[in-house]
Amino acid sequence: MGVAVAVEERRAPVGALLRQWRRRRGLSQLALAVGAEISTRHLSFVETGRSAPSREMVLRLAEHLDVPLRDRNRLLLAAGYAPVYSHAPLDSPELRRVLDAVRRVLRAHEPYPAVAVDRRWNLVAGNATLPLLTEGVAAHLLRPPANALRLTLHPEGMAPRIANLGEWRAHLLGRLRRHLALTDDPELSALHDELRGYPGGPADPEAGLPRAGDVVVPLRLRHPGGELAFLSTVSTFGTPLDVTVEELSIESFFPADEATAAYLRAAAR
Repeated sequence: MGVAVAVEERRAPVGALLRQWRRRRGLSQLALAVGAEISTRHLSFVETGRSAPSREMVLRLAEHLDVPLRDRNRLLLAAGYAPVYSHAPLDSPELRRVLDAVRRVLRAHEPYPAVAVDRRWNLVAGNATLPLLTEGVAAHLLRPPANALRLTLHPEGMAPRIANLGEWRAHLLGRLRRHLALTDDPELSALHDELRGYPGGPADPEAGLPRAGDVVVPLRLRHPGGELAFLSTVSTFGTPLDVTVEELSIESFFPADEATAAYLRAAAR
């Protein structure tokens, strides 16, 4: 973290930042104080700047507020303490084992597609079946750093091949809004506005609503081999202590019907 960033973070009082996170989580002072096992009076003093929190107090409150590691470091800086969570680059020796594990998970998922993305849905890695999803996508959308949401919903991306575009678009934008609510990331806000401006939004406002009997939103993809249907799951590291590791996630696509499973098995032979 650069000196300019550190100075900027210290200008924002830690109490004000903690209050912002508390309100973002929809918690009262009483609810947070009970959860963190401190007095409401003490919390009020911290938020108003009448009391300077210890490093341990900052981390305890951040834990109960489910603050991302990146922002816990910012809270510590604002309180006058050094960050405690590392932030290693993806290509650093420290993360080599993590990336090796990610790639093993991706390979193990073949012949079904899977991708690893960072906190802004930029592609980190994909398995050998990923081209099945990105077939026909414009080259400029695949240039690093390729953004998975952009290449999915862009009119020169996967969008023309998605049979249920309105439904899938509503699903992705909903995920992005939930993530934005957790992080308040201005770049994600700009991405959300960009994606909303793409064509393909449902003319029918109920197009993104679940139908009776639906349990998950499938991705239905037009393909020369017939329409392929996928369900997706998202995995993250359970005990991250590094900012970069916490922000990695793996999205794995599974066949939603036997026809799709049979096609993928045959294509892998």
